[in-house]
Amino acid sequence: MTRIGIIGAGAIGGVVGGMLTRAGYEVTLFDHWVEHIDAMKRDGLRLSGPLIGDIRVPVNAKHLYEAQQISEPFDLGFVAVKSYDTEWASAFISPLVREDGAIVDFQNGINDERVAAVVGRERTLGCVITIGAGMYDPGHCMRTDTRTLGFKIGELDGSDSDRAREIAAMMNHVAGAESTTNLWGERWGKLAVNCMANPVAGLSGYGSGEVRARDDTRWLCIRIAAEVIQVGRAHGHQIEAVWGIDSQKFVDVANGGDSAELDAELIAGAQALGEGRPSFLQDVIRRRRVEIDALNGWVVEQGKTVEVPTPVNQAVAEVVRSFPVGQLRSDPTNLALIMDRLA
Repeated sequence: MTRIGIIGAGAIGGVVGGMLTRAGYEVTLFDHWVEHIDAMKRDGLRLSGPLIGDIRVPVNAKHLYEAQQISEPFDLGFVAVKSYDTEWASAFISPLVREDGAIVDFQNGINDERVAAVVGRERTLGCVITIGAGMYDPGHCMRTDTRTLGFKIGELDGSDSDRAREIAAMMNHVAGAESTTNLWGERWGKLAVNCMANPVAGLSGYGSGEVRARDDTRWLCIRIAAEVIQVGRAHGHQIEAVWGIDSQKFVDVANGGDSAELDAELIAGAQALGEGRPSFLQDVIRRRRVEIDALNGWVVEQGKTVEVPTPVNQAVAEVVRSFPVGQLRSDPTNLALIMDRLA
């Protein structure tokens, strides 16, 4: 029996942990949201969504301080927290996992090396997540998308390992999963998605599908993604598909190419996202700190090291940072602040 410890029982961690528990795995969920843990202890974890239905799963949920009760180490540890919590969360889960076990980075952004610096590179794998999830009430996590492929598991060194394939096989109990030998290319492709969807949704209030379907936001998203792709390539990575679309199409359109085909693909794909909200927008609604420094802000810094200009990502990062933590209120008029900086 595979024993799994998950630090971060939010939208992604909750959906993953709940579905693996339902599949028969021994999963322990840790989180610092007291009400959420209490609700799961009392009522179990409610999971809902178009591909899940509405179910309730008895789960093993623990407050952080209850980690002292763990007597048998986990075989796997999942880090599913915000990027700015990477170091402490990695340090939390590391001693709870067998020395010869594995710890998988389940985060937005590119934090795998940060996890590895804490837990050991030989123990670290990355997981690129393409499902949509949300959580607005304690004890209730939702999967909001209808996509077939949900996870790609890979080694940091690009090797084709048995453990990556085994973890991918296990993750098929949650959503379609596969192993990859190009983790970094997959990461940069997903980073492009996060950079174009998350802050635009957070600033405007539009959902995951809307930011891709609307003409005004789609124009902005394409240019954000193109910069991310160009920075990733300059760092030597082969960038995989961005939301299922050939990454070169974003670069071509941003450089003045015809946008009809890309527009059509983005609009068609938006339908699979349903009413989902990116995690960035969820954080804005809950007046929490957002992950701009690990997304667009990080791309700007990486662009500087390879002399690739990133004016659109920089404008996005500047606008988001202009609001103190917890003070950003979603409004479509916020997007004009980006355009003003690009004028």
